[in-house]
Amino acid sequence: MASNKAFNLTRGDKIFNVCNFILMAVILLITLYPFLNVLAISLNDSTDTVRGGIYIWPREFTLENYKTIFGYSTLIQGFKITIYRTIIGTVLGLISSSMVAYTLSRPDFRARKFVSTFLAMTMYVSGGLVPTYMLIRHLDLIGTFAVYILPGLISAFNVFVIRSFMDGLPYALQESAKLDGANDFMIYYKIILPLCKPVLATIALFLAVGQWNAWFDTYLYNGNKEHLTTLQYELMKILQSTNQGSNMANANDLINQMSQVSPESIKMAITIVVTVPILFIYPFLQRYFVEGMTLGAVKA
Repeated sequence: MASNKAFNLTRGDKIFNVCNFILMAVILLITLYPFLNVLAISLNDSTDTVRGGIYIWPREFTLENYKTIFGYSTLIQGFKITIYRTIIGTVLGLISSSMVAYTLSRPDFRARKFVSTFLAMTMYVSGGLVPTYMLIRHLDLIGTFAVYILPGLISAFNVFVIRSFMDGLPYALQESAKLDGANDFMIYYKIILPLCKPVLATIALFLAVGQWNAWFDTYLYNGNKEHLTTLQYELMKILQSTNQGSNMANANDLINQMSQVSPESIKMAITIVVTVPILFIYPFLQRYFVEGMTLGAVKA
């Protein structure tokens, strides 16, 4: 009886559902269209692309634009380094932030308030670009892979989000584990981390996207190191060379190849190459994302 009434929609309910569907469809179209347009241009013949009029489907399908990109040797090296820094930076950043968060979540940690205040200050006060560069230089990190990992190993925001999630866990779990002879590391690894999967997945997504999209640190510290170049940095150089025709280092081979393709096609193809790999991470972490941001939100 109750189920029949639930499906007995009024005229106003039907109008609302139709309007809601149309609104969602429009939002979906607005969201997907730019990506589909970029994909269509990247898969279209570059000579035909100059004519314009390409929307969500390539007019003359070709993979020549992608062949040109992957023929650029430095871009492949940048792809490898970006994958390495994304994996290593995400794993180490997650471990470091979660260990600090676990320490701060312990009520028996006497310096809890002082350390929390110190971390909070770093969110509002920054040393600036020049002091940061001088620090990196004095630490002998310039020209090394470690410069991609160590400076951003711990983020105050990530620590507070994870700590807030841990504060919601029953402290009795830790006390009972101690009675059974577990030390702090075993409690952290065996009890706390498995219970923190939602917030850890959320922070892992933040870290991975940040590492994948980073290019400015390459420009500052490893700009002349071909074996340490990153994908985003190479993308920036290619975009500059296509837009300005500049004779940048290591761009001559790409410019020669681009004599047969249009700069617009190259830019769109590179955009797809950069975007698609990181998109594959979202389906695996999406189910944890909302729960992690809600339960791990920073409390006042």
